[in-house]
Amino acid sequence: MREKTERVIREWADSCDAEVSIAVLGGAWKPSILKALAEHGVLRFGELGRLLDNPTARVLTRQLRELEQDGLITRTVYQQVPPKVEYRLSELGESAGPLVEALTRWGGQYAARQRTGLTATQVG
Repeated sequence: MREKTERVIREWADSCDAEVSIAVLGGAWKPSILKALAEHGVLRFGELGRLLDNPTARVLTRQLRELEQDGLITRTVYQQVPPKVEYRLSELGESAGPLVEALTRWGGQYAARQRTGLTATQVG
């Protein structure tokens, strides 16, 4: 578990458990990474990058490391040349699937509502 996640769990004992979820899943690409791995099973770094519309390598690496440290994905390194690394959901990561799906649904509904509101405001 990442130090940040551990600190949130330890220091925010009286807070809403949603804050723990956000601490673990919050990040520019984390929900998208989890969704891609749920859909495809096993992916390599480059495959993930292409599926996610090419985030920077630095950001993708950081997000993958955090997900791995928090136990949501597993990373398998094959000792070959060139090196081969594969990512897949752990059992814990699979259990986050319904939450990621709910966030995706809610986000789509929110965005649609905001677009509608913006359109009405711009016209009026």
